[in-house]
Amino acid sequence: YLYLVRICENPGIIQEKLAEMIKVDRTTAARAIKKLEMNGFIEKKDDLHNKKNKNLFPTEKGKNVYPFIKRENDYSDTVALEGFTQEEADTILKLVQRVRKNIETDWEFVKKGNKRNY
Repeated sequence: YLYLVRICENPGIIQEKLAEMIKVDRTTAARAIKKLEMNGFIEKKDDLHNKKNKNLFPTEKGKNVYPFIKRENDYSDTVALEGFTQEEADTILKLVQRVRKNIETDWEFVKKGNKRNY
């Protein structure tokens, strides 16, 4: 449901940008998007500026389930950070963001078909 959350937060996003945001390959994103569409959580609409692209939008069903998913995520975050001060939670966030930034460059490199040098 991470895909649905990102579509709800970014209505009209295209599949390629969604895959990039979640850090998955296009095939994996396409499969998940197809399932969401088949189950009535999202719909695709033609992009007015680029006919190759389909914009992704949540349906009413998708919009209705979004608050539940968001609450579940918020609750999980609260449990995970129990006993941490706000300063410690902020530090964790900053450290995870640094890790993500370190990984992003390598991920983009490999995603484009390049080989890593170990």
